[in-house]
Parts: sequence; C-alpha cells; structure tokens
Amino acid sequence: MNTAALREQIKRAQEHETQTGQLLRQLELQLPHLHPAIHLPDVDARGVLARFVIAYIEQVPDLLDAAHDVALQAGIDSQIKPVLKIAEQFFIAPPAIMAGHEGLDGLLDEAYLAHRLVEEVNDLYIVHFGQPLIPVNTTVASVIAHQLIGEDFANQLDEVVHHAIDELLDEDSFSLESVEAYRDQLASPDTEAAWKRWPSLSRQLGVGLEMECAKD
Repeated sequence: MNTAALREQIKRAQEHETQTGQLLRQLELQLPHLHPAIHLPDVDARGVLARFVIAYIEQVPDLLDAAHDVALQAGIDSQIKPVLKIAEQFFIAPPAIMAGHEGLDGLLDEAYLAHRLVEEVNDLYIVHFGQPLIPVNTTVASVIAHQLIGEDFANQLDEVVHHAIDELLDEDSFSLESVEAYRDQLASPDTEAAWKRWPSLSRQLGVGLEMECAKD
C-alpha cells in the first residue's frame, strides 16, 4: 500500500486550506441548508464540520494501513488487497468526474469514494458470509459527507463506486472452492484478534458522535 502518498496529499490539502480558507468558506455557505437530521452544536458549528471533514479524510490511509496489516496477519491478503488498491487509486488517480476539485474539498470527495467502497464491499460480505470484510462502520459519517458534497454530485460518486464494485466482485467471486476456507479464516480468532489491535476502527469517527442523526 502506498499510503505515504495519500498522507502527503492530505498534508498539501491542509496547507492549501491554511492559505485559502476555501473549505471554511464553503461550509459557512452550507450551514443554513444542511438536512435537519444533521445536528450540530450551537457554538462553532462551522469548526465542528471542518474537523469532521479532516477526520473523515485522514481516516482513509489509517484504514487502508490497518486493513492491510490485518489481512497479512490473518492470511486473507489476496481477498482484501484488490479492495484496498481501488480505494487507494481513488486518491492517487481520481476518476475524471473529480477534475477541477482541489484542497480539502476535493479530498472529501475522494475520501467519500473510498469509504463508500468499503461500505459496499462490507454489505456484500455480510450477505455471503454473515459478517463484514472490514469491521468498521462509517455509515453515519458518510451520510454527513454525502450532504456536504451535495446530493447530485454525491449520487454521481455513488455510481462510480457501484461500477467499481461490479468490476471487482460478482456472484462468481463467492462461488469459488476457496470460499468455504475463506469463510473459516474470516471468522477465525486470529482475524478477530488482529482487528482488536486497531480499536479506533471498530467505532464511529469521534467527531461523528458529536452529530446525532435524528430519529423518527
């Protein structure tokens, strides 16, 4: 995994934000129009959102590194690596639809692609194996990111993810002779123990907990 390049990209985007304040200005404009399900504190709402965006972006290389280490330790590298490489490529060589996006605003789009890819793969593995491939839940965080990106463009990004999944995994992927052996590995104590070494990946982003989704 080339997560060092991702971290350098994030560092440059943060420097860009320090110089321009582009993300903060955009968030200021978005605040009055956010979905009412997104609850923000009365004080420094813009700052909370900015910290959320940075945390959401910064979690991507951490997640990829952790997943890669766990895959090696648990003996499931061949199954996990293709997923991680696509998520990595969303950052290093983003799809043409991302052209013209820069700074933290642009990286939010790319982080959304990476997180949504993991979510979609997890959904497939739950269907076929009864548990996720990568036990990290960023669903609430991605709902918030979807709102910040904007409904129309976020839906286009979702289509990019679905296309990637269609190319990466199909029903035949789960009907191979190796599936039963892999199912045993996925449920093994070694896999569970490996993930427990990364407790930050087993819970929602800390900043996401400050924003509660409204319940009906």
